[in-house]
Amino acid sequence: METRSDEGTLTLSAYGNSEPLLRLTEDHDAKPSQTRSPGLFHLALLYPTRKDLAKAFKQLYVHRWPFQGFADHGVSEALYLADADGNGIELYRDLPREQWPYKNGELQMVTEQLDLDDLLSELNGKDIDDALTSEWLSIGHIHLQVSDLRQTEEFYHRTLGFDVVQRSFPGALFMSAGGYHHHIGANVWNSLGATPAQDGGLGLVEFGISMGDEPSRQELAARLRPTSNWISESGNGFVVRDADHIQIEIT
Repeated sequence: METRSDEGTLTLSAYGNSEPLLRLTEDHDAKPSQTRSPGLFHLALLYPTRKDLAKAFKQLYVHRWPFQGFADHGVSEALYLADADGNGIELYRDLPREQWPYKNGELQMVTEQLDLDDLLSELNGKDIDDALTSEWLSIGHIHLQVSDLRQTEEFYHRTLGFDVVQRSFPGALFMSAGGYHHHIGANVWNSLGATPAQDGGLGLVEFGISMGDEPSRQELAARLRPTSNWISESGNGFVVRDADHIQIEIT
C-alpha cells in the first residue's frame, strides 16, 4: 500500500496515486477513547479473493499480531483485530451473491465459526511470498457504534437514502446501496443511550461517502443545509453529522 505523509498526517491508498482509503492524523494530546462513546466500531477492508484474505491472515499470524475474532457471516468471511490505538479493523472477503442467505426477503447475516485451516488451504508454499492483489483492496463498509438505532435509521436511511438490509440481528442495523450486504453497519452493544464523544479523543474523526450522481448530491445538500446535521461546505462536497455527532463528508 502506498503511503504519503504530510505534517503529522499519514495517507494510505491501495496503489499508485489512487484515492486515499485512510488518513491517520497524529495527536499526542488525544485522550483515550471511551468504550461507550458513539463512533467507530470498525472499518472493514475488502479483499478481492479468498486467497488474498488467506495471505493477509498468514502475514499477520507470522508477525504475531493479536486477533480479536474470526467469523463466517454467511455473506463474507472475516478476521477481526485492532490497530495500536485500539481502532477496530475487519479484514474480509465476500462470498458470491447467489450464496447469500435470505428469509422472507430479508438478508440473514449470521456469526458462525470461521474454519481457519480451510482458509489457509488456499495457499501453497510460495503463495505467502506473492504480493497481495492490492489494486483491488477497498473499504467495503464501515461499522459504527451508536446510541439509538431508530435515530441512526432515520438519518442514514430516510435522509441519506441507504436501504435497510437487515434489522433482525440483535442490537444492530445494516444498510447499503445497490443491493450490497452492507456499506454501513450500526450497533448499540456497548453504546446504548450514550452521549456523543468529546472532541479530541482517539478514534474516528470523519468518514466519507461518495455520490456519483451530482444532481442528487446537490439536492441532498439543499435539504441538509438548514438542519442541525449541517456542518460546512468542503473542498470536495460538504460535511454533515449524524445524531451522535459522527462527521461524514459527502463527496
